[in-house]
Amino acid sequence: MRDVEKMEKLLESTNINESTSVSQDDIVVHLYKPNGKFKGVQFQADDTQAIAGEVPGSQVQVDLPAELLEEGEQNTILFCVLSSIPHKEGHNVFDGKMYGISVYNKSIGGLQQPINITVTLHSPNSTEVPSCTFFNFSNNEFSTEGCHTDWRTKEGRVICSCDHLTYFAILMVSPNPSTSNPYPTGHAQNLTYISLIGCSISLTFLLFSILLFFIHRQVQSDVSKKVHINLAAALILLNGHFLPSSWVASLRTPSGCVYIALMLHYSLLAAFSWMAVEGFHLYLLLVRVFNIYIHRYLLKLGLFGWGVPAVVVLLVVIIDRDAYGLVVLPPSGNSTNSTLQMCYVRSEAVKWASVFGPFALLFLCNVCVLLLTVRQLVRLRLSGAPSEERRKHGRVWRDASSILAISCLLGVGWGIAFLSFGQLSLTATYLFCILNSLQGFFISIWFCASRRSQSEQTHSGTNTHTQTHSSTN
Repeated sequence: MRDVEKMEKLLESTNINESTSVSQDDIVVHLYKPNGKFKGVQFQADDTQAIAGEVPGSQVQVDLPAELLEEGEQNTILFCVLSSIPHKEGHNVFDGKMYGISVYNKSIGGLQQPINITVTLHSPNSTEVPSCTFFNFSNNEFSTEGCHTDWRTKEGRVICSCDHLTYFAILMVSPNPSTSNPYPTGHAQNLTYISLIGCSISLTFLLFSILLFFIHRQVQSDVSKKVHINLAAALILLNGHFLPSSWVASLRTPSGCVYIALMLHYSLLAAFSWMAVEGFHLYLLLVRVFNIYIHRYLLKLGLFGWGVPAVVVLLVVIIDRDAYGLVVLPPSGNSTNSTLQMCYVRSEAVKWASVFGPFALLFLCNVCVLLLTVRQLVRLRLSGAPSEERRKHGRVWRDASSILAISCLLGVGWGIAFLSFGQLSLTATYLFCILNSLQGFFISIWFCASRRSQSEQTHSGTNTHTQTHSSTN
């Protein structure tokens, strides 16, 4: 492989004025010289030739994005196919071929739009699956870092999407449950449909709730309702950016994907922040009932709910500009489904530091608030008058509904993610997708029901006052 590096440097440094193809023994090479503004290029090759264009019966196709070269750059691009690669112990290179891509005098990595290498793959060994890899010259080992495998068995091809340029190969490996999708074929697609449908329903009902809030002045004076509406607004942002994420990812526009990824991260953090605010506000209402006054209470809650997520996202952008972009979610080892992709946070470190860690703390605190709420309700019912015994059955249902609504406001359903491991993985994931995609719907229903209950109580109080006034006259 060291000889390959030397050959690559020799070819790259060759001074050419136009694109040139070379073929000899077990190697086919194409040196591409950009002419004018670079808008991307497609290479195809078989055993005898490699060109920038179509090759009848081509065995490999490489699509390079426009971001490879900046405006004004005309660096030579090298594409080659190496056949009869020497056998390396423990590695079964498909068809014995490697595919080399490089740009003269420029190191390419961290691409927003990945390069796509499409290889024909008919009737593979049923006990092995393809894995897209690149050859790491520093340790003479194959690695999957930065590459994702999209195996389309029905189409008889495999697509390797990688965010850097080097020498690539497809290894035939045994399925690894720890690195592949743990769900049986088809479930990933089902979960995607459930999430999209649930989020669409939630988005519609949340917008309706926001409209009701601004129409009814009486509701606007309720501090708790204002907190609920801010949570609803955060969920609207979350659902509104999650729904088009896959579509934007398919457009392969770096700026659009970065925007969706950034806003998706921000809106998710905002939703978590307002769930935390819900827990804090409920704690003040139930536990510290008397002698509570906080100067500019709503303003401070708003600064926390909307400001903290903005600071976190800004810090991520400053520290790692490549943290946002295209995320490819490979299907299970021998799945016939296409690779799922979306625009979101690409850095695992950022996910753990800004999403998983804070949510674990939020979940713990809000579960404690929920338990305190249940305790307060139980105490209230146990201290009820004996004459109210006959109404206990109805109150049990109302209390149960209240607990469920509060659980939804506190985001307790998101905690199901902690169960999505081991034998409960599939069931917990379905519950997670159903409950959390419909969280906005449940909040909207509770918002409307509580508003109706409040209106009925106000109307009943007005009637009672009227009847009393009439009888005294």
